[in-house]
Amino acid sequence: MNMDVLEEDDYNYHENISINFTYDDYVTLCEKGDVRSFAAVFLPIMYTVCLVVGLAGNAAVVAVYAYHKHLKTMMDTFLTHLAVADLLLLFTLPFWAADAARGWELGEAVCKIVSACYTVNFTCCMLLLACISLDRYLALARAQGGDHRGRLQRMFTRRHCWRMCLVVWATAFILGLPDLFLSEVRWASNRNICLAIYPSSMGGGWKAALEMAEVLLGFLFPLLVMVICYWNVGRALKGLPVESRSKKCRAVRVLLIVVGVFVVTQLPYNVLKVYRAMDSVYALVTHCGTSKVLDQAAQVTESLALTHCCLNPVLYAFVGSSFRQHMMKVAKRFGEKRRRTKRTENAAEGEGMDMSYNSRSASQETNTFSI
Repeated sequence: MNMDVLEEDDYNYHENISINFTYDDYVTLCEKGDVRSFAAVFLPIMYTVCLVVGLAGNAAVVAVYAYHKHLKTMMDTFLTHLAVADLLLLFTLPFWAADAARGWELGEAVCKIVSACYTVNFTCCMLLLACISLDRYLALARAQGGDHRGRLQRMFTRRHCWRMCLVVWATAFILGLPDLFLSEVRWASNRNICLAIYPSSMGGGWKAALEMAEVLLGFLFPLLVMVICYWNVGRALKGLPVESRSKKCRAVRVLLIVVGVFVVTQLPYNVLKVYRAMDSVYALVTHCGTSKVLDQAAQVTESLALTHCCLNPVLYAFVGSSFRQHMMKVAKRFGEKRRRTKRTENAAEGEGMDMSYNSRSASQETNTFSI
């Protein structure tokens, strides 16, 4: 997990300053008991909310597509992979909530697995959002009779969809390898903590490079793809006839909300990651108070970034007509099954009563079912 707030319980904020030595230059110990107390209350609450809300939405997406047993479009495939990545990420939150409240008590092997799983699925979610943006843009280009010979058009087809998803998961897995190999359980301030320990031979440069790679692939690249694709989609929508103005405005509003939510939830967390990466190389933080502020900011901004897992089903699945149709079919079948079960129970209770099991009447009732 990239929550550097748990990385150092005691921060020696004079250790990187080498001037003429005097007795005033002894290392000053920065006690962070108040930071740990804040994390012990704030993080479990935030993680519980994210887990409950995100589990409901993403489980609904997976259940609907699993019920149909086939994915008709690339959007269906990307949404399913996004929901799976969100769920795997959310399942790591109880471990981090317990870690914030009581310390790490599950051993080093679980520490490595959970840390790697967190990074892999967080990065995978962001890359899948870029794939969804590209798919929407290319689908619009095809509908408008655009050039079908482009390389992106050839890559983003139903036949190659599994390759795109494989590349996304492989990229995320590579970024998760450092957490898998370097995460350890250390004793500090009367508790165990799970964190990535970089060998002294690697220096701060390796850690900074890995942080910047995560920012590049997990934020800047998806944001750039989203802005370019949705900008072109918005320009295409402006060319629609006047009679379609209401639909056009609604579609543009959805696009703006999607980009806006991504920026609001991810930008603060990634800006802080860049600053902390620079600090690991250039020792920018030299005061205990500044270190405490950054630690608490890391807790708040990373929790904010995690809320995107809860919003993904609303922003990408529930607003899509294809998914709504799938969900309506599932709801209709579930309603049919419940009505049939109820009729069977009533028939068993009333032995002398004739029950009409006309399939036509059942289908008429089903047609009036709505969500």
